Amino acid sequence: MSQLMSEIETFPNPYPQREYEISIQCPEFTCLCPMTGQPDFATIRIRYSPGPKCIELKALKLYLHSYRNQGAFHEKVTNQILDDLVAACDPIRFEVTGDFNVRGGLKTVVTACYEGKSKTQSPKP
Repeated sequence: MSQLMSEIETFPNPYPQREYEISIQCPEFTCLCPMTGQPDFATIRIRYSPGPKCIELKALKLYLHSYRNQGAFHEKVTNQILDDLVAACDPIRFEVTGDFNVRGGLKTVVTACYEGKSKTQSPKP
């Protein structure tokens, strides 16, 4: 869990009895390459089925923008976002894709997933 996680606000899921999906895109995500200090640009795609809480969008925007001055490899930042958001909202499932722009002739897409308990799964006795 990162120190940025405290910035992630949530609100009660208005339909906790129903499993549904929320998709969010941040097409202007930036972080810094830890090797060169140059900016890396990406689209962050988030897909999740909420559990008891949903992520508040303004807080999510501020959280994602806080990476602008941080050095992080693509794999690290994508997995850190997943860990922080899962910890904040306790979802049924969560997926974060970091679709990074071409740099040095290479394009990177990193997808990190979390699978929690489904609403249709019954607890084990």
